Amino acid sequence: MSMKPRKKSDSQKKWMTDRRDRRITIAPEYHLIVTEGTKTEPRYFDGLRKDINRLYKGRISIVIEGVGQGANTLTLLERAQKIVEKEPDKYKHVWLVYDKDDFPKYDFDNTYFKCKALSNCNSSVTFHSLWSNECIEYWFLLHFMALDSALHRNEYYPKLTDCLGTKYEKNREDIYTLLKPNIKRAIDNAKRVKANNEGMPPSQCTPGTAVYEIFEMLESYLS
Repeated sequence: MSMKPRKKSDSQKKWMTDRRDRRITIAPEYHLIVTEGTKTEPRYFDGLRKDINRLYKGRISIVIEGVGQGANTLTLLERAQKIVEKEPDKYKHVWLVYDKDDFPKYDFDNTYFKCKALSNCNSSVTFHSLWSNECIEYWFLLHFMALDSALHRNEYYPKLTDCLGTKYEKNREDIYTLLKPNIKRAIDNAKRVKANNEGMPPSQCTPGTAVYEIFEMLESYLS
């Protein structure tokens, strides 16, 4: 075989491309999102699903299950486990989305700890607790500002209206699109708040949120 150096013109030809430059197809991951709410959270995360599938169709599948009123944080986890049991080899990541609201402190914290325990004993599925204290609107507001003080959930609405420049309502279908341009800022703000709350259970993180974790994981798939 000739050891002559490759011509510059030849090195640019497709058939001369080194094997290490070839793309490797990665098997798709499957994500399950189970939400406490039936409107705000499902519509928001459906925006994430559409955004990913627009460029990576079939690469990541997100199934949204709005559990609705009457469910507590522990029944949310039980619902997710039953879905996974029906298709045990499908989902790699399970995300529970829930607010503090008026749930008992024990339930709110215990769901977080049970997700960690399930993930540690199950190598095939990772359970993630995407809690917000006090509500998911706190995560929305972090797209515009760093907020460390606790507010009542109703106080977030007028603040979001001011930031969005249009009235914020819980059932808006375009909320994901409106917030997405500031996603990096929201992640940074949420991580900074988490560092300030280090070592405290979710119920004592006022305010606080873990919603940023799913966006940090899937950021490279977003269009």
